[in-house]
Amino acid sequence: MRIRPVYAVLEREILRTVRQRARLVAAMVRPLIWLLVIGGGFAALLGTDYKSFLVPGVLGMTMLFGAMLAALGTVYDKESGVMRMMLVAPLPRAWMVIAKLIAAAAAALLQALLLLALLALLGYVGRDTAWGLLAAALAATSLACAGIGMLTASFWRTLENFAGIMNFVIFPVFFLSGSLYPVRDLPHLLYWAATLNPYTYGVDLLKHALLPGAAAADFGVVLDLAVLAGATVLSAAIASWRFSRESAYEPMIHAVAGRAR
Repeated sequence: MRIRPVYAVLEREILRTVRQRARLVAAMVRPLIWLLVIGGGFAALLGTDYKSFLVPGVLGMTMLFGAMLAALGTVYDKESGVMRMMLVAPLPRAWMVIAKLIAAAAAALLQALLLLALLALLGYVGRDTAWGLLAAALAATSLACAGIGMLTASFWRTLENFAGIMNFVIFPVFFLSGSLYPVRDLPHLLYWAATLNPYTYGVDLLKHALLPGAAAADFGVVLDLAVLAGATVLSAAIASWRFSRESAYEPMIHAVAGRAR
């Protein structure tokens, strides 16, 4: 019985993503600009095949931005009252958070798959790709990115506040990772900041899948999977606690508001 509400939330979020065609186009254009323009510029400057190195990073970028935009929908649901109606369902709060997290991960994964197909047509995904590992990397990274998004959304109630904080979360998470450069080559302080970033391990796992034998990855596959799984569980647990805490005080808030009228 608990699967049906999860499926309903998942279907709603996927339909919302598919119907927002401008959002899907933007999800393709942004990483391609990084790959073709910025990647091409740095390749000319460094004299190396920098574009190939950048492919895992732009795939990860697509999932990170996609998951954060899906989390924006969660904040909209909170502000408009839709989330309040969801929370009256006879389910533990954790199940609703898990449903929203899976839906955000599915939206991010859909955008990543569209970009992957486009990259394959452009010749950036070759025969050396470890497809099984790539599937695991896409799934694990999308869930971890969705966890970051849901954790951020759980602390904000209005779109204005979340939109303001979203870039503050996205850009440090993106730049303090191995998306644009090897983590092992970073200065000591930035290296430790990158190792504490769960998104770093998602990009690293994508490097294992897309650049096998190129020595581009910084960590092992097992460590990448373990950190991504742990980060997803931890973020879901904190977000569930936050949603439960908010819903516990909502009746009191509405009662005070009613008496004020």
